[in-house]
Amino acid sequence: MRRLIMWDIDYTLLRGGGVAAKAWRAAFTETTGVTWRDTPIFGGRTDTDICTEVFASHGVTDCTHERFFARYVERVAEIRHEFTVHGTLMPGVREVLARLGDDPRVVQTLVTGNVPQVAAFKVAAFGLDGSFDAEVGGYGTDDHVRATLVRRCRERAEAKYGETFQPVVIGDTVHDVTAALANGAVAIAVATGATPAAELAEAGAHIVLPDLSDLEASVKALAG
Repeated sequence: MRRLIMWDIDYTLLRGGGVAAKAWRAAFTETTGVTWRDTPIFGGRTDTDICTEVFASHGVTDCTHERFFARYVERVAEIRHEFTVHGTLMPGVREVLARLGDDPRVVQTLVTGNVPQVAAFKVAAFGLDGSFDAEVGGYGTDDHVRATLVRRCRERAEAKYGETFQPVVIGDTVHDVTAALANGAVAIAVATGATPAAELAEAGAHIVLPDLSDLEASVKALAG
């Protein structure tokens, strides 16, 4: 059985340097006419979930998620060159993706809280877009619950490839770990975000890595 490796983006593959957050704030005010006041916790959550919270905390009742996301994507597109200015790849990412890309036992994709277009901008900025079958990914517009993104991704992959996969989720937050466990997936955590390794292990991660700089250990964890 091949492995379907589902990569989180932010603080797992890369740091965006606040570029998407800047676009989010600008798009919010442009679409709602409301001044930005409260910044939510973004880590590990879906854009749909975050958007719902932001609307509620700002008292917005006359704007849809779809309208906001359309402007948000436009805003990110306008400044996407800033990802490589303010952001950076996490340690070892490029080497691990390349090694796994040569492994016929593996299909790599994305499971991220980002909307699909913004996910694409982020990975393309660092030249990673060729590493993933983004068509079968799970994205922040699929559902507000992250576990559903994992399920949708697996369903899309199995429909496209006509085979059953062993799912593997890799991310840097407790949300990534719990979403993996809810779907019977192997949960691999990297302590490259704000969540300590001990907390990721306590959440039930099968493997916790400090980062991906140890190529052999990282590939063994992901590819089995």
